[in-house]
This record gives sequence, C-alpha cells and structure tokens, in this order.
Amino acid sequence: QLQASGGGLVQAGDSLRLSCVASGRTFSSYHMGWFRQAPGKEREFVAAISWSTSKVYADSVKGRSTISRNNAKNTVYVQMNSLKPEDTAVYYCAAGGPYSSGSLRSSDTYNYWGQGTLVTVSS
Repeated sequence: QLQASGGGLVQAGDSLRLSCVASGRTFSSYHMGWFRQAPGKEREFVAAISWSTSKVYADSVKGRSTISRNNAKNTVYVQMNSLKPEDTAVYYCAAGGPYSSGSLRSSDTYNYWGQGTLVTVSS
C-alpha cells in the first residue's frame, strides 16, 4: 500500500515536497516513481528512483525537481521547486518490483499505485 501526501494550493514559483510512504518490508527492492495527471490529460511520468538509487526525470521537471528515498522510513520524496501553473495535477506515487528491470519512465514497470495527492499552482 502506498500513501502519498504533501499536495496543496501554492503560487507560481513556490516549492512543495511530496512524500509517499509504503507498507511492507521490501521497500528497498522496489523502483519508486512519481506520475501526474492533469485534468483532461493522460497520466505522465514525472520522476523515478530505482532500487539501486539511479534517478531519472521528465524534461518538464528536470532541474526543478529532486527525487530521493529513505529506505529506513519506507518513504520516497519529490521536492519540486519553481512550480508553474502547468504543474497542476494529481500526483501519484508508484512502486515497481521487486528488483524490476523495467524502464523507470514506463507506467508498465509499476505494479502498485497510491491514491494521489492534488497539487494546484496558481498564477
């Protein structure tokens, strides 16, 4: 089970840190990813960190976001800075594994999904 939190209403230029806590004892063996879905749009990849701590980012957030994980706390974070109105979406965390070899950017890699947390960025 994945529980995402940290969303909210912010102004353009502000920062947010989203968190996702996972249940279970094998968190460290899972890829962890963040995806988002804006109203009327397809779900899209945001950022991911592999079980071996490799990180990848979507071009749309690269340079503005940092993903990290704390295996002792079963938690993955994404710090998002310089937020833009186009970042408005429901953000979902996802877990793929254990020890998946799938692409971090592909939603097909992830077999567990959280409920989502809404981020609204006003201009």
